[in-house]
Amino acid sequence: MPKGKLVVLSGAGISVESGIKTFRDSDGLWENHDIMEVATPHGWKKNQKLVLDFYNQRRKQERECQPNLAHHILVELEKYFEVKIITQNIDSLHERAGSSDVLHLHGEINKAQSSLDPNLIYPLDHWEIKSGDTCERGSQLRPHVVWFGEPVPKMEEAIQLVEKADIFIIVGTSLQVYPAASLVDFVPHHSPIYLVDPQVPETKPNKNLIAIPENASTGMKKVKEMIIQSG
Repeated sequence: MPKGKLVVLSGAGISVESGIKTFRDSDGLWENHDIMEVATPHGWKKNQKLVLDFYNQRRKQERECQPNLAHHILVELEKYFEVKIITQNIDSLHERAGSSDVLHLHGEINKAQSSLDPNLIYPLDHWEIKSGDTCERGSQLRPHVVWFGEPVPKMEEAIQLVEKADIFIIVGTSLQVYPAASLVDFVPHHSPIYLVDPQVPETKPNKNLIAIPENASTGMKKVKEMIIQSG
């Protein structure tokens, strides 16, 4: 019997439990840095060294963190479903937990890209990108991260995955970051949606949405039980 298609949209809340800090919209800071200085094309043009140093520290921090229970539950669900993960996160915790199919909407911190040609992407076998590290065309390497103000090149691929979902899980995001938040609009009308996040939107974006206002690990334990029993 073929497995049903389970599509997951994960956000910062699933990584916070592993010790990876994120910025808060309320103060616009990320690890005490103004996000406009470290996560925009303008910030890159203004001070490349600051941006490189910032992501080198984030990369080092990421490699010291470990996947948590929520990541491992998503791996366990591959026994029951064809699981496709779409993540807003730039860390590698899903892969390190063992998830076999992960699409990174906002890039991957453990990769570098050319500052001239975004299609030239390179895996990093160390945790630093230094000034003077260049791509094959001679331009400075930058973090392989989608910054504010840049297009999200994998959005169309993500939409195609969501359109085929038999079950859609949103974990660790309160649907405030666009365009990723708009993915919920592409879930088939008959498919249930489970939203796991302490901050549940006041207005349900879909009548089939089941809200679980808890952190990622606790909420995913409940979702696992619900969808396996219903299946």
